[in-house]
Amino acid sequence: MDTDVFERERRGLLAHAYRMLGAWDEAEDVVQETYLRAVRGWAGFGQRSSVRTWLYRIATNACLTALDGRGRRALPSGSLGAEGWIGPFAADPADSVTDLETVRLAFVAGLQYLPPRQRAVLLLREVLAFSAAETGEILELSVPAVKSALQRARHRLGEVAPRRDDVLEPDDPRARELLDRYMAAWEAADPVAFRELLREDASIEQAGSATWASGRDTCLAFAAPSMGAPGDWQMTPAVVNGQPAALARWHGNPYGMAVLTPTPSGILTVTLFPN
Repeated sequence: MDTDVFERERRGLLAHAYRMLGAWDEAEDVVQETYLRAVRGWAGFGQRSSVRTWLYRIATNACLTALDGRGRRALPSGSLGAEGWIGPFAADPADSVTDLETVRLAFVAGLQYLPPRQRAVLLLREVLAFSAAETGEILELSVPAVKSALQRARHRLGEVAPRRDDVLEPDDPRARELLDRYMAAWEAADPVAFRELLREDASIEQAGSATWASGRDTCLAFAAPSMGAPGDWQMTPAVVNGQPAALARWHGNPYGMAVLTPTPSGILTVTLFPN
């Protein structure tokens, strides 16, 4: 197999595996496995379908196998799950291959509520734009079964994930304003300024922990004791998962990041990823 053929699809395969699994390290493992399987199977492939369809078939089924092996993980009210297993996607904001809207934390977390095959159908049809016939080929499903699964997946995702048009792009002036004010509030240790940024239904979620807070006042009570004194925190702006983020340092030492879900009416979610 020509390595260049695979490399043209690598970034898209990685994003697809991340959406399926919700974990960057697991997605990297799946892409490596996809490459190895493709190399071993190239001679027998015979290009009976497009190379792209074939590679996504390998990757999708590797993801389904990984999901079967891990079992269903409980999802509490916080969208990251008690084990904090939704991780950040290391995407370049200028990445022309990855649709950053579809790796937003809320969207990826919402996907995890779908049964694995429904999740795969929705991603193959609506994110990757495979036809119903191609999706059926990848998943060994009939076209009617693909259409039925897609309908159910859309309905369920609409129940558990915020509407995409509610979330601002990182370069939106309002999103930049919210990030700037968030960083300023923490650097100044100003809980009042922090509270003003939050929507009434805001939440704070911490990856790797069952800890989360819901509601503006609960979020403030959760965050205020950690704000310290002015100057304790230093913040640097970034874009993570297609969302504005603040890379945090505590007394000059790297501490982690806060990924914001900005909306016109304020910050909906602050997702914390400690180092």
